[in-house]
Amino acid sequence: MEVNNELIYKIVKQVLAEGMPDSKGDDFEKHIDPTGVITIKTETVKCQTFDVGVPAKVKLLDVVTLEESPRLGCGILEIDHSTYPWTLTYDEFYYVVEGILDIVVEGRHNLGYQGDILHIPKGTSICFSSPETCRAVYFTYPADWENAEI
Repeated sequence: MEVNNELIYKIVKQVLAEGMPDSKGDDFEKHIDPTGVITIKTETVKCQTFDVGVPAKVKLLDVVTLEESPRLGCGILEIDHSTYPWTLTYDEFYYVVEGILDIVVEGRHNLGYQGDILHIPKGTSICFSSPETCRAVYFTYPADWENAEI
């Protein structure tokens, strides 16, 4: 097999010019500027099944790491015709990308439609619900929401 040094040179030069991927193994498109500004192509995010303790079709994925954003968390949530209880040990905002997100608190329905923003205060016991499919972006404080305490 003959090695084409010119082709290898062109490939290495292109990789160096474009830089290495920023996503650090993520299965979605993410660019991290040297200043810390992060751009995420949300349409490329593929959520993973999330066990909520009851039978429900729920997927989510945190899209930033604690190293990238130590104070504020962010991810994507998908709910498919499901309802499940949850008590928040952190503050959280949701931006509804598509579908309907229903936050049920003490029997009251707080419906968010495409383009709506919902806030859930720390310590609130709710049911997450969607009568159809829902895709929403969440923002949490603190970022380490899985280990936060009330």
